[in-house]
Amino acid sequence: MNDIRQTEIHTAEPLLPKPSVFEFEMANEELKRHKPPGVDQIPAELIKEMGRKIRSEIHILTNSIWNKEELPEEWSKSIILSIYKKGDKNRY
Repeated sequence: MNDIRQTEIHTAEPLLPKPSVFEFEMANEELKRHKPPGVDQIPAELIKEMGRKIRSEIHILTNSIWNKEELPEEWSKSIILSIYKKGDKNRY
């Protein structure tokens, strides 16, 4: 008789299900307008107004990244700009 043993995998984080279409749409609804875009240069207004087909494709991409557990290298980059509202711009 073969002795088959199951191995338990202990992780620091519980396994979470990938984001559902509903969760993805809710996150889309919470995007704030009139904010500067990220490195992708896609403003929130454009994302919010995309058609269902494009949002579906983005959801598929997001789930693919979720399954691979690895972010694209480009997503680790950001550009931070200071926007002065008042005072001496040369001070900092």
